[in-house]
Amino acid sequence: MKLDINKVINDMLAGVKGTVADSWDQVKDVTEQFMQRRKERLLLLAELRITGDLIEEKFKSRLNDEKLILEAELNAMAVITKAVAQRAANTAIDILEQAVKAAISIG
Repeated sequence: MKLDINKVINDMLAGVKGTVADSWDQVKDVTEQFMQRRKERLLLLAELRITGDLIEEKFKSRLNDEKLILEAELNAMAVITKAVAQRAANTAIDILEQAVKAAISIG
């Protein structure tokens, strides 16, 4: 199964929006820019995992890297707390991971 990265990114953005709640207006642009800048990398990671060319352990490690980068970008905004930035990053990457798992099980 081919992963629709645009849908996944939109779902990730919605997850972040739900997590940051009232601060969405302040973090929206940064989060959207992050997702667009990282889109190709996220797609590559997903495709490598779906095809089995990237083992689960390495995939999770790479996802953790992406999570930490997003969290750092959100923390740099200083409009949300560190805990909220961490939850938002976790939510976004969890959505990507679930999409990949679904693609593996269907494919």
